[in-house]
Amino acid sequence: MLNEFKNFIARGNVIDLAVGIIVGAAFTAIVRSLVSDIIDPIIGLVVGGIDFSDMYFVMSGTVEPGVGLDVAREGEAAIFAYGAFLTAIINFLIIAFVVFLLVKGVNRIRAAAERKKEEAEAPKASAGPSELDVLLEIRDALKHKQS
Repeated sequence: MLNEFKNFIARGNVIDLAVGIIVGAAFTAIVRSLVSDIIDPIIGLVVGGIDFSDMYFVMSGTVEPGVGLDVAREGEAAIFAYGAFLTAIINFLIIAFVVFLLVKGVNRIRAAAERKKEEAEAPKASAGPSELDVLLEIRDALKHKQS
């Protein structure tokens, strides 16, 4: 059973998956930082600093006016936190767009590298006539001598 487990772990699929998860976690941190530290402030400037995350309305119970969402959630009132949901949707769309741009860039780089590899592997055309051309000339010359 121990040998089966070693064989299972040693297979490329499991190791590739583990590497993908680790790199994905690191990449997620980079994308989140890009969105929260660079893109969100720019959007905040464009929309006049509006923060949707604290927008809510009370469905039942009482909440003091002007308190933040976290304080409102601590109370007994039923809160409809539409602002947090809108913020999550906006962040998802921004993150998805950034990931799209990054993947598009990586694919463009990969395609350029493959093109260069194909060009390097392609046989170079010789400057002189091909073997077929030479043979055709010899045939024509022999025909001409026989006539």
